[in-house]
Amino acid sequence: MTRPRRRLLRFEHKSEPLLPRSAFMRRVAQCGALAVVLIVLSLGVGMMGYHGFEHLSWIDAFLDSAMLLGGMGPVTTPVSYSGKLFAGLYALYCGLLVILVTGIVLAPVAHRLLHRLHVEDKP
Repeated sequence: MTRPRRRLLRFEHKSEPLLPRSAFMRRVAQCGALAVVLIVLSLGVGMMGYHGFEHLSWIDAFLDSAMLLGGMGPVTTPVSYSGKLFAGLYALYCGLLVILVTGIVLAPVAHRLLHRLHVEDKP
């Protein structure tokens, strides 16, 4: 006998009824919380990297990390080779993280919209 796989967030199948509004809002909150956790962890990694490789103060490391996560770009120019390598890799990671977090936040809304369209098709 196989056990059903547990997933972090389970979306209902199109044959299942539409979730009640309260359960949908709970799902939106879970996705939002997951997005915030990913952003905070990424901000921490960026701060540690800038502090360790470029010897920036914690507040300057926070500023550079937050600016990259926000899509604005770094404030200070890295001077060491390891700092430049970290900054480049962290910038690439931040670009992908923005796409990932956007998908996580929009997934419940897009799923509900598509699910509602399928529900309305039933006779």
